[in-house]
Amino acid sequence: MTAAGLAQILIYFAIVALTVPFLGDYMAKVFAGERVFLSPILRPLEKGFYKLAGVREEQEQHWLGYLGAVMLFTFAGIIISYAVLRLQNHLPFNPDGQAPVNGWLSFNTAISFATNTNWQNYGGEATMSYFSQMMGLATHNFMSAATGIAIAVAVVRGFARQSVSQIGSFWVDASRSVIYVLLPISVVIGLVLVAQGVPQTFAGSVTAKTLDGATQVIARGPVASQEVIKELGTNGGGFFNTNSAHPFENPSPLTNLIESVMILAIPFGLAWMFGRMVGSIKQGLALAGAMAFVVVVGVAIAAPAEKIGNPAFTQLGVSQASTGSAPGGNMEGKEVRFGPILSGLWATVTTDTSTGAVNSFHDSFTPLGGLVPLVNIELGEITPGGVGSGLYGMLVFAVLAVFIAGLMVGRTPEYLGKKIQGYEVKMASLAILILPLSILGFTAISVLIPKGTSAILNGGPHGLSEILYAFSSQTGNNGSAFAGLGTNTNY
Repeated sequence: MTAAGLAQILIYFAIVALTVPFLGDYMAKVFAGERVFLSPILRPLEKGFYKLAGVREEQEQHWLGYLGAVMLFTFAGIIISYAVLRLQNHLPFNPDGQAPVNGWLSFNTAISFATNTNWQNYGGEATMSYFSQMMGLATHNFMSAATGIAIAVAVVRGFARQSVSQIGSFWVDASRSVIYVLLPISVVIGLVLVAQGVPQTFAGSVTAKTLDGATQVIARGPVASQEVIKELGTNGGGFFNTNSAHPFENPSPLTNLIESVMILAIPFGLAWMFGRMVGSIKQGLALAGAMAFVVVVGVAIAAPAEKIGNPAFTQLGVSQASTGSAPGGNMEGKEVRFGPILSGLWATVTTDTSTGAVNSFHDSFTPLGGLVPLVNIELGEITPGGVGSGLYGMLVFAVLAVFIAGLMVGRTPEYLGKKIQGYEVKMASLAILILPLSILGFTAISVLIPKGTSAILNGGPHGLSEILYAFSSQTGNNGSAFAGLGTNTNY
């Protein structure tokens, strides 16, 4: 690890740490219905939306009603997105004449974006119209993130209140997530990305002549508006096939810093919000500290592993040292403008959360560097996890930890004044055990049947790693991949 590389990592973590208290306090006030500095501008918009949608702001829901609203909202989003993708050739903003997306791919993509997974079995610039990118995908980036935040807020109310017969209104919580949190930040940072060279246009692709006389088609579109919510909402689905490695999505080290800060901002901010809402900031700091520990350890492993380089090259006598004209280290599958340090940092934080966006290709990482994102996802992405899902995932672990500690000291386990009994422990255990059951179960089936093994492009141990990563990624709603695997099949 070089001094410059270490400085970059420390600056990044310092910026994230500075944003957390402000954002956490802000969200605590927003979801308590208190006045914030944006209220004079956004409160009329919020009230107008409730009136238009027929939502009664003061009417809270029982948890079953809240759950029903979440399911209805999600299923409606899947149906609408599926229809948009299937009919995109008949819809506006299709300057390049993209054909309709086939049925199975539309179905997979609609579910993937509705669940904040954003697993992509297509090249965005070659498959999706601008309308599909905006209305079918970017809209889901807002809605799935708002759903995750709303559920987290409802769970926090369950811990904070004496009675949990009413836990708020999903429609109000989701609306406030978009209006007060996601939308303002997206507008400001989106304009910053445009200023840094990220395209935001409805004009079609352009054709250019290369220096050797060949013809090259350069895709563009409304990229900045999708890029910002992709990172802020821990979604991860790229406008372009190469995601945040593409210079139109992430053109410089500055945009790389901004986007990577956005990935961690809300998940850590929600931990701080939790402390404020339950009346004990120490509890929020305890959760944030546990999350941060795993993030730091992952970066401390992945970044140096990529900086040291590929051990196979070292055995062949190939130099991977840093020079004035080369960053050194393992540069396979990486962008020169980022190098191995920032690539290792991004790979860690994008899999510590449910983002899955990439600025390099995890399939080309060193064995140790590639192990970090795989382990991060398999932890359930709780460190700090996705927007909302990371917080209540951590609370599941907190319930189990308190229960085990109570058994050890011989007293009734409690967490924030709530007794932890058999039912709670069973539900928490189920939430944790479902992850390995899905990951290992689908992986085992896929390596035993022809439809699974036919997708393997790299035989041997790494082919197994690619399948294991694929089901880890989709179970954990991440969306990144070890990409040497053919996944655009019906199976």
